[in-house]
Amino acid sequence: MELRELTLPVTGMTCANCAATVERTLKKTEGVSEASVNYASERATVRFDPTQVREDKLLERVTGAGYGIATQRVEIAVTGMTCANCAATIERTLQMRVPGVVSAVVNFATEKAVVEIVAGAVTWQELAAAIEGAGYGVVEAPPDEMEDAEAAARAAEILDQTRKFWTGVAFALPLFLLSMARDFGVVGAWSHAPWVNWLMFALATPVQFYVGWDYYRGGWKSLRNGSANMDVLVAMGSSVAYVYSVVVAVALTLGTTGAGEHVYFETSALIITLIKLGKLLEVRAKGRTSAAIKELMGLRPRTARVARDGSEIDVPVDQVVPGDIVLVRPGERLPVDGVVVEGRSAVDESMLTGESMPVEKGPGDEVVGATVNKEGALRFRATKVGAETALAQIIRLVQEAQGSKAPIQRLADRVAAVFVPAVIGIALVTFGIWWLGVGAGFTPALIRLVAVLVIACPCALGLATPTAVMVGTGQGAHLGILFRSSAALERSHELDVVVLDKTGTVTRGEPAVREMVAAARVAMGQRGEADDRTGAGGLEMSEDAETRMLRLAASAERRSEHPLASAVVAEAKRRGLSLLEPSDFSAVPGRGVTAGVDGKQVLVGTRRLMEERSVGLNGLEEEAHRLETEARTPLWVAVDGEAIGLVAVADAVKAGSREAVAQLRERGLRVVMLTGDNRSTAESIAREVGITEVRAEVLPEQRAPWCASCRRKAGTWWPWWGTASTMRRPSSRPT
Repeated sequence: MELRELTLPVTGMTCANCAATVERTLKKTEGVSEASVNYASERATVRFDPTQVREDKLLERVTGAGYGIATQRVEIAVTGMTCANCAATIERTLQMRVPGVVSAVVNFATEKAVVEIVAGAVTWQELAAAIEGAGYGVVEAPPDEMEDAEAAARAAEILDQTRKFWTGVAFALPLFLLSMARDFGVVGAWSHAPWVNWLMFALATPVQFYVGWDYYRGGWKSLRNGSANMDVLVAMGSSVAYVYSVVVAVALTLGTTGAGEHVYFETSALIITLIKLGKLLEVRAKGRTSAAIKELMGLRPRTARVARDGSEIDVPVDQVVPGDIVLVRPGERLPVDGVVVEGRSAVDESMLTGESMPVEKGPGDEVVGATVNKEGALRFRATKVGAETALAQIIRLVQEAQGSKAPIQRLADRVAAVFVPAVIGIALVTFGIWWLGVGAGFTPALIRLVAVLVIACPCALGLATPTAVMVGTGQGAHLGILFRSSAALERSHELDVVVLDKTGTVTRGEPAVREMVAAARVAMGQRGEADDRTGAGGLEMSEDAETRMLRLAASAERRSEHPLASAVVAEAKRRGLSLLEPSDFSAVPGRGVTAGVDGKQVLVGTRRLMEERSVGLNGLEEEAHRLETEARTPLWVAVDGEAIGLVAVADAVKAGSREAVAQLRERGLRVVMLTGDNRSTAESIAREVGITEVRAEVLPEQRAPWCASCRRKAGTWWPWWGTASTMRRPSSRPT
């Protein structure tokens, strides 16, 4: 039987030792071959034999150990059932064939299936596909926004920790001030009256048993499972100080000083409140990290327009199946991966490849989900949906990296297993030495026992290590850097070579006007070039032929949605030019635009457009060739059948790139720029930012082998930061 893998979102863990307890509990379960629990991401990854153990049994093992699993209920309308046996068949199908289904109850009378699933482990589409595979139908779409039980659980935890922390502050702060004022003689003799001790007791008790209740509960769960976690230390340290203070307060009220004369209520309250602050910061860090993944998830549209039974309907994206014809209008994101069957458009694939220039797509071309359709309408056949899409694979990669354990984290887990018993032993030895060995008395010895317990309880190694891994991978994903595993993140300090992609990394990743060439100036050997110091395509020219050409081109392009057109319009607006309203506007897919401007027929686009419309090129061919060799996209501008000039659009160096490269080199790192652009352009950009080593004209599928070769030759370790899953085709608009 093939093993099944399931990821469980575990709640209630408070330290790395809790994760070890859950991991140990799962490994002891019959049928489980492998289990790994990550405290920071609060996920347990389990590989098991479904013939020996079911998902609900795994959940029982976790909940039996005192922890929780985030689950959610999904209701599905089913058709085609003819008897109660049909309902039983669907129940068995869902429970046996769909990983992540905890339970399924199908009501034959109401034709409803109520399925409890592990949050985030199963999609509505997978449930529906299993029901349909059993020979029944599904007629009801899932809600537009299915409840995200895991996210709700995380949000509830942040709210709970926030509430408890501020409750602790409200009681511990005045308690601390009163205690310190009495100790330093700031207040009068009244502060030493017995009733003041009971006031302190009243302030400390809510902190001890409301704010600190989590530590008692967590410590009890840990001890019940045969181990001791950080909660045990917190509960012991604060309880010793609190209980001793109660005993002293009672004795002083009865008129005896045999138990001592000083209470330590503020000590227990401050211990709990400060550690609660650390817990709050920790859960907030986790929340920010999961937000990075949610941003990736947010790139995918919720609905898709598909052609079915001769009509176009909007369906949830989870209900798109391979083979569906999907329609995408200008400005919309593609919902799934597929192949274009009809239409032409420019698609912005920067979220996947980092390339700023849109890619022209036509029949037969592959398109990727979550990319943006910029111009024309497209009809494409869905080929990859759900978990098979490129975006889903990226999200899964980030989640797996967050859930994996770095070598240092495995060390932390081993240390945590013996850390708490060792600390308790050291605390008892300390108490014995000061009380019996040194003869310092019970109270000083007790203070030192509490100090040992409290100082050790945060366990920086056990708590900070997994949290740092999770935050690091999440922040990397937010910045477009993907780590294959947490081990790659940990070993990044060993790097001695850094390879930078050009587009979107060294450069801005946005097209901008970089140069303008007017036909009138070509004869005089002049041209207008952009100055990056003045901004995006900062052209410093007076009102001349280039300015007039830009005004006409921008007026014609203002109706176009193409990114190159947007760059032309943006440059005109930057220079404060007043644009005219075009008439008879027409976009020619893959070529450019035509429009009437100020009574003139204006064409802006590729040389092919000019040739198809029999436009005179006026000797601009050589300048166009020069621009192309410099990786600048020349947009031809023609008026009434004659070319009047060229507007060159290209990517510009990102602000701070030169400084960043200099800092890398100062650290002794070898910096290499890798790009698919031609060598002359690549070397020009490299010189501008201070990079001396360039690998140009490298195709996406050639980059990983090049990195492997570099690793072998230079003896470097190479982290996997990303991949280009599709080959970028050159845009067909410029030629």
